[in-house]
Amino acid sequence: MSGSYCKSLYSFSGDQHQQGLSFEAGEIIKVVQSLPGGWWEGEKDGTRGWFPSSYVQVLERTASLSHLPEEDLRDPLPPHWRCYMSPQGRRYYVNTASNGNLNGFHSGGSPLHPGEHSHNTLVRKISTEPQSPGSTSPTRRQSKETTVTINCVTFPLPMSMPEQPTLKPDEWSYCDYFWTDKRDPQGNGCVTGFEVLLQKQLKGKQMQKEMAEFIRERIKIEEEYAKNLSKLSQIPLASQEEGTLGEAWTQLKKSLADEAEVHLKFSSKLQSEVEKPLLSFRDNFKKDMKRFDHHIADLRKQLVARYATVEKARKALADRQRDLELKSQQLEIKLSQKSEEDIKKARRKSTQAGDELMRCVDLYNQSQSKWFEEMVTTSLELERLEVERVEMIRQHLCQYTTLRHETDMFNQSTMEPVDQHLQSVDPAKDRELWVQEHKTGDIRPVDIEI
Repeated sequence: MSGSYCKSLYSFSGDQHQQGLSFEAGEIIKVVQSLPGGWWEGEKDGTRGWFPSSYVQVLERTASLSHLPEEDLRDPLPPHWRCYMSPQGRRYYVNTASNGNLNGFHSGGSPLHPGEHSHNTLVRKISTEPQSPGSTSPTRRQSKETTVTINCVTFPLPMSMPEQPTLKPDEWSYCDYFWTDKRDPQGNGCVTGFEVLLQKQLKGKQMQKEMAEFIRERIKIEEEYAKNLSKLSQIPLASQEEGTLGEAWTQLKKSLADEAEVHLKFSSKLQSEVEKPLLSFRDNFKKDMKRFDHHIADLRKQLVARYATVEKARKALADRQRDLELKSQQLEIKLSQKSEEDIKKARRKSTQAGDELMRCVDLYNQSQSKWFEEMVTTSLELERLEVERVEMIRQHLCQYTTLRHETDMFNQSTMEPVDQHLQSVDPAKDRELWVQEHKTGDIRPVDIEI
């Protein structure tokens, strides 16, 4: 705000401040610095001093106005009119007597003087009726023109800011799309955008729990399968088979015991490397969501309380205004000397109410700024946790497939000796060995001769 110009709406004696700047209604003041408490430092005719911001109206927000000497104009201005020009080249004509303001150009580019008419002219009328000091708060006026408050949160109107820049362009980030509230599915009330985010995260937490349960069931299958394989390997069926076939049969039964051991190791690794990390991450995730929920909810409560205080202060200011107007009417009809004291007192209370309103607005804006910052940082943190959760699940499912491949490889290794033994089964050799072990003689019988 510093460096811009403003126009006084009422006269100010400067007595209410040790270094007050006195001025009459309709004068142009350069703003040196603006403080949130409602008092601004200004400069007029080379003199600096302090004045209440509710006594003035800002002429130009984006750039300061430079005064044009009247002698530089082609035609002299009418009485009480002064000309100002913005850095963009637009001239402004201000009537210091009536508080009127006219700005624009002829279609040919020449300045439009007061009293002239053109379709290219923009005229903004300001009430010339006397207004009580503190009757209009700049914060209230700006809010009325450019913002709208929904559920105690102030948002810019589309016509004043049709397209807000996103905080993280092209990323569809959480921090850009969950500011407004929406009706819940039952239509019983509103759900904040942050609650929508939390519900998504809690759904992800539930999915993670169900994934862990799925792995648990897979572990049970592996354990049961290993138990049955081990039991089967110990059954003494066909144990009397001899020779190379008997050796292959024995190796097959041993492979079942080895395969059972492999599946037990697989189930153990599934539990320690997949199931437990999923559950552990879920527990920590749940704590984080609860902490974020309470934190943002507390900030919203503060925001609602600040907004209620602003509305209360606004109502108090309106009451003081009406009281001041009533006292002013009584003074006009000159009821008594006491009316002059009453109006002074009413004016003082109205100014105090205006200052209190500005203080409440400042506190609300601080709370809203804090809520904005925390919503951005927290939604980005939720986004990070969501990415971390998905990546963690992906990694552990990859670990599952790796362990499964290892199990298949180990199972294959247990079957390789069985394959080798089966390839070595030789009935002729078995017969030879058996004959060598059990033979009773190799002399064949012959016929009897007579």
